[in-house]
Amino acid sequence: MAISKNQIKSIRQLEQKKFRRREGLFVAEGTKVVGDLLTHYQPHSLFATNEWLKDHSSAISHLPSAITEVTDEELRRLSFLQHPQQVLALFPIPGCPLGTPPFGGGWEGLALALDGIQDPGNLGTIIRIADWFGIEQIFCSDDTVDAWNPKVVQATMGSIARVIIIYINLSEFLDTLPADFPVYGTLLDGDNIYTQPLTPHGLIVMGNEGNGISPEIRKKVNRRLLIPSYRTDDTAESLNVAIATAITCAEFRRRK
Repeated sequence: MAISKNQIKSIRQLEQKKFRRREGLFVAEGTKVVGDLLTHYQPHSLFATNEWLKDHSSAISHLPSAITEVTDEELRRLSFLQHPQQVLALFPIPGCPLGTPPFGGGWEGLALALDGIQDPGNLGTIIRIADWFGIEQIFCSDDTVDAWNPKVVQATMGSIARVIIIYINLSEFLDTLPADFPVYGTLLDGDNIYTQPLTPHGLIVMGNEGNGISPEIRKKVNRRLLIPSYRTDDTAESLNVAIATAITCAEFRRRK
């Protein structure tokens, strides 16, 4: 049966945050992203070409009621990608797991806090970086771009299935932490990350692409770090926030 115009409209509306929140659903596309999510979440619905369904029959054998076979043309009308990748699925937006914030109960490890990240590609890449370095939680300020934006989901390359993402009032959250809890931040007036002691647990704050960490949150950073430049003449004003996140996480893990 052909997919209806109303179905196409309802899926296309999920590009907007208000409709994602209203429906409690987000869009994932492509074998890699959808495949990783299928190992963690039950899809609300899945639209795929006959070829994809045949190639992945064992992985979706328990989902008959959620599956709709579509033609390449129908998938193109559904897709947010320039070049659709055989499968598109809708998944429920995960709720915040019980007991996640804050760091109570003797929880130890590293987590990221994102203060006003605006670019979907940056957020998706940061989620992917967190997954690579075994960082399981990301706390996002309320003004950070929505992690369930299709562009963010695509940029994670499936890592969004393995990282817990929590939207929270970041300032109030930091106030709940013990006074001596390590809150790291990358700042231009910080100390060289390669010479400073780094703890195996703590919160790493990364700031907005243009303005860095906001003044309110900066006051609550108790361990200020700098990724040094190795040029002696004119150089770039700053690093891309996703690249800075990768460098910072790599140095923490190298010490571990």
